Amino acid sequence: MLAKLASQRSSWLLMAASALLLEMVALFFQYGMRLEPCVMCVYQRVAVLGLFGAGLLGAIAPGNLVVRWAGFSAWVVSAAWGLKLAYEHVDLQLDPSPFKQCAFKPDFPDWFKVDQWLPAMFEARGDCTQTVWHFLGLSMPQWMMVIFALFLVVAVVVIIGQFFKKAR
Repeated sequence: MLAKLASQRSSWLLMAASALLLEMVALFFQYGMRLEPCVMCVYQRVAVLGLFGAGLLGAIAPGNLVVRWAGFSAWVVSAAWGLKLAYEHVDLQLDPSPFKQCAFKPDFPDWFKVDQWLPAMFEARGDCTQTVWHFLGLSMPQWMMVIFALFLVVAVVVIIGQFFKKAR
């Protein structure tokens, strides 16, 4: 069943839609609730953008083995990188120290200056160490850890399912 699920365009588009929804929620927090994103938040937005791209990539030709595995790769890398970033962000908030600080400005490579191309979405203006929002006892980066971990677990389960195709 999981092998078949990954070869359906709708599954990949669902993943892309969920990532797009997360980006829209981030923009609501920024513009609707006036919570300015910090550098770590911006990096996590890029990881979510990677999940969106992975979903679109897989949706191009989900029946094609190469395209599907490229989508899986982008999915795992984006979710794992996002989880790492969220963990580092939580560490900055829970254990503030003058020796552990995040940058004031994102450090993207020259070929990927999203903070300059789309400053409304990727410009950092907040402080990584401030916890300004909680829901059910978790801060925003803690929720992002949960979200990225879920994306990663689902990716691993779906990838493992690729090796157990049901005989017809």
